[in-house]
Amino acid sequence: MPSETCDVVVLLSGSGSNLQALIDSTRAGDSPVRIRAVISNRADAYGLQRARDAGIDTVVLDHKAFDGREAFDQALIERIDAFSPQLVVLAGFMRILSAGFVRHYEGRLLNIHPSLLPKYKGLHTHQRALEAGDHEHGCSVHFVTEELDGGPLVVQAVIPVAADDTPESLAQRVHAQEHQIYPLAVRWFAEGRLRLEEHGALLDGQTLAASGHLIRP
Repeated sequence: MPSETCDVVVLLSGSGSNLQALIDSTRAGDSPVRIRAVISNRADAYGLQRARDAGIDTVVLDHKAFDGREAFDQALIERIDAFSPQLVVLAGFMRILSAGFVRHYEGRLLNIHPSLLPKYKGLHTHQRALEAGDHEHGCSVHFVTEELDGGPLVVQAVIPVAADDTPESLAQRVHAQEHQIYPLAVRWFAEGRLRLEEHGALLDGQTLAASGHLIRP
């Protein structure tokens, strides 16, 4: 094990397949990543079970129990900071975060999105890519800023769109790439290779292109 570990808190609302990919990647003997806790706004999120199976602390914080987004986000900050993480990872966390939350974790908050940003921010990305007749699709890891799905890009995986693709088949192939590039980006951060500066994301001291680091599997 490396002498320095990077403590990570993961936020999720659903099945947690990206969490599982992160857990699996940390089991490599040389991983600097330590997942301290998984927090969900849904008690029935299967990702919580994945965390428990891996011996990771879990927290449920029901957003419906709070009077508004800011109150929920403040409580969420308190739960996260109790674990003193260096990095917070959004893995299918279906909440739009307040500006105050995003500013609190500026430079240490990552998200993954199922499109080649800046295309198709928001939902239904696979359907939208097909309707647009795109020849390529994929997924993006980015630093989170106050602009929804708009922060500096870290890494993108690009896959071809087949003539017979459906939203479901496209989603399946995109998910497979998410499970590759998210652990990669988290490891870069944990190793001190990736950081956010005023002018964008830097990898190994070099400013990343607007599209981030491109991977074509």
